[in-house]
Amino acid sequence: MSGGSFTLSVTPEIGLLTERRRVRVIGAVPGSLVTLRSETLRGDELWAAQVTLVVDAAGSVDLDESAPVSGDFRVADAMGLFWAQRRETHNGGSSEPHDVTAPLVTRLRAWAEPGTGYLDVPGLGVVAPAGPEHAVEVRIEQHLLAAEVLRTEVRSDGLVGTLFRPAGEGPFPTLIVMNGSGGGINEARAALYAAEGIQALALGYFRVPGLSHFISRTPLEYFERALDYVTRELDPQGGAALVSGQSRGGELTLLLAARYPERIIGAVAFVPGAFVFGAQGAADPSDGWNGPTWTAAGDPLEHLWHDNSGVTWQPWDDAPAPTRHADVYVDGLHDRELARSARIPIERFSGPVACISGLDDRAWPSSYASRLALDTLARHGHTAERLHLDYVDAGHGITIPHLPSTEIARTHPVSGVHYSNGGTPQGNARASAESFAAVCAFVHRTAKARAAQHHFSQTSETKEN
Repeated sequence: MSGGSFTLSVTPEIGLLTERRRVRVIGAVPGSLVTLRSETLRGDELWAAQVTLVVDAAGSVDLDESAPVSGDFRVADAMGLFWAQRRETHNGGSSEPHDVTAPLVTRLRAWAEPGTGYLDVPGLGVVAPAGPEHAVEVRIEQHLLAAEVLRTEVRSDGLVGTLFRPAGEGPFPTLIVMNGSGGGINEARAALYAAEGIQALALGYFRVPGLSHFISRTPLEYFERALDYVTRELDPQGGAALVSGQSRGGELTLLLAARYPERIIGAVAFVPGAFVFGAQGAADPSDGWNGPTWTAAGDPLEHLWHDNSGVTWQPWDDAPAPTRHADVYVDGLHDRELARSARIPIERFSGPVACISGLDDRAWPSSYASRLALDTLARHGHTAERLHLDYVDAGHGITIPHLPSTEIARTHPVSGVHYSNGGTPQGNARASAESFAAVCAFVHRTAKARAAQHHFSQTSETKEN
């Protein structure tokens, strides 16, 4: 090709998953087209994104300043090369990282498109060599486990989890991280929190070795032991833990805050529910979707699907809804007395609360649940911070930054039922990146304020004595 030295630049090439990358092509033919393709092996699956852009008059392209004219995304955002990736293989793997000790490796290639360039300027166009067979390449590493973060498996007090301790001296803000109805242990999110100076216990409560395969009849005493473990063993800043979970874990987060308000200093609920629900798609088949999810002292907690007089159908068996306007989460509220009994009494909690939701959540109404919970706190005179991050173009799939966000339609990992998370790929990606940074700041604020309050109380007591 004519022109300068065709070069692909990525900054940084090696860094944390949460870091944005700047991607530029320089030395290209002005007015020509260049194509960039990213390929990432995520577990057993190859994921890829490809876009084509116009080179500016200086012979360069900056993906944060120029929107593609063709390809998998059409906004000026270099991270689209990651969040807009789609499956190239179909082996059943997930886009979620499973081994936090291994970096995600992306092969990024760029090439000039033959025959392109200013057509009104003779001699200024792309000639051979060009095309994908003459691409330049950069290898990008996205790490989840930061240097000096200590990963330790926790198998005491009957708990199953993984602790991530930041580098340096504590005490650290400490967060218990819980998954939703897919179960398992969310090591990826916890590891990234630790990179931001937050001690994080990724806690499994079902679909982990030694515990039930189903969410049905999960005892709240398990989480009480986890709270005691953090306070006793981990020296949390502020004297106790914050709790955080997504989806069913978001429901659980609000439930724990309401049930153990003196043991928790803050709550961060991702796409939560504001009621106790039945086991739904993660149910033990012997109990069914309308069986209990949580128990206390061996007794099931009342939940919204328990003989609900307003519910005549359910969406967890792959059968179509009666009409396109049917919503079981709306129908469930028609049984007012049951809804009153199943509502999570979040007003019992006096600490800071953050809710993260998507207005286009198609799995359940997390925006409504967040507004209901935070409005209840306000009406009951709650004076601590109330933070609501409600994203217009996001759905249920608000996760950690810079993962592929293209799979809106999902198959539930427990029940196998098909459902939609909602949102758009760009909207979900934005919500995931922005909410992660905001939650880290929220956790630090909460723990610092509680530590200062604790110090003031101790100082006052000393002076009185």
